Amino acid sequence: MTAPATAIRFDEVTLGYGRRPAVHHLDGEIPAASLTAVVGPNGAGKSTLLKGIVGTLKPLDGRIRLTGAASRTPIAYLPQAAEIDRSFPLSIYDLVAMGLWSRSGLFGGITRKDNTRIEEALAAVGLTGFERRPISTLSGGQMQRALFARLLLQNSPVILLDEPFTAIDAKTTADLLELVQRWHDESRTVVAVLHDLDVVKRVFPQTLLIAREPVAWGETQEVLKPENLLKARRMVEAHDPHAAACHRNVA
Repeated sequence: MTAPATAIRFDEVTLGYGRRPAVHHLDGEIPAASLTAVVGPNGAGKSTLLKGIVGTLKPLDGRIRLTGAASRTPIAYLPQAAEIDRSFPLSIYDLVAMGLWSRSGLFGGITRKDNTRIEEALAAVGLTGFERRPISTLSGGQMQRALFARLLLQNSPVILLDEPFTAIDAKTTADLLELVQRWHDESRTVVAVLHDLDVVKRVFPQTLLIAREPVAWGETQEVLKPENLLKARRMVEAHDPHAAACHRNVA
């Protein structure tokens, strides 16, 4: 049997801020077309890991390599809701249209075909008729639907989601999980930071459990065993925030 292709490869990666590491010595790979959850206690380095993958945070040590289609097309990345400025005077239509920037550029015009794609993306997330509403008027669930519509337009082979279902209603969560499954069915690689372990067990076949370093990585049912979760919590509680990064040579 042929081994699955790799989308993202970690070579002894350490990520952090300044010289203070937040994720230590991550070594492994995320297969192409996989659906992977990243879980762990608060302060485990989950969001830091996504920032390293998308390239906004450079490794203190080691390498993150994107391969295949992932290396040729910009990653679609949805940060935590708290990182998005909703006071900016922008309509839902304009927010979603930003998903076309990787193709048309910042000042590229919207063609008739683009307009159709925007309308289709809005329909896919249940926001038809909301196009001209300012984003400042949206509920948390509506905002998240709009951001998923923007991801749809990016048409990326790799999608990173940072706590995409936090503080939104159950109906919106269910609808957006259907989109995640659709991306998986289209052979896209989806990596999501999640807190709801019931959702992880139900939807995500693969899980990475981290506590500033890998605790377990593989099939979800094996990773989320109680002894692994307890180990992760204890590792985060014992972490020294003043520890400096140690380095390993990566060929």
